[in-house]
Amino acid sequence: VDLGAGGGFDCFLAAHEVGEGGRVIGVDMTADMLSKARANATRGNYRNVEFRLGEIEHLPIADGTADVIISNCVINLSPDKGQVFREALRVLRPGGRLAISDVVATVELPEVMRNDPQLIAGCMGNAALIEDLEGHLREAGFVDIRIAPKDESREFIRDWAPGRGVEDYVVSATIEGRKPV
Repeated sequence: VDLGAGGGFDCFLAAHEVGEGGRVIGVDMTADMLSKARANATRGNYRNVEFRLGEIEHLPIADGTADVIISNCVINLSPDKGQVFREALRVLRPGGRLAISDVVATVELPEVMRNDPQLIAGCMGNAALIEDLEGHLREAGFVDIRIAPKDESREFIRDWAPGRGVEDYVVSATIEGRKPV
């Protein structure tokens, strides 16, 4: 399952990994992106990929469906990250894994940055502190939690908002967890 599938790019990469016997479900909250993703799937002849309309806080997927949940820079956009992780745990099979990449805060963002619509839309203003994310994952029920910040990401984050100094507060990170067996 790909949370915030957009045009489907990560779903198509995952489709190669799961093979013809596997299935990939992409979830996005906008009909326009679903149309684009579905058209891309048709053009690319991806038969093992489907796209569903829904929010990452309320996934349109049955309990215990997925082996892996992926996402690329989407969870930080949610105002209720705890609910996102509870939903992720719900749709994972026992032993299933969460393997995402997102922007995280290494220190508390100043209020002016946290409320800046440009920084929020750019996946920076609503970034959660690493320890808060760990808490959300643990409270949801995940085990083997690992959040690995990538300090080298500060260079490209600087380019996302030149002159704003946001790279002093946020970095890209891999976020992993597993649903207990």
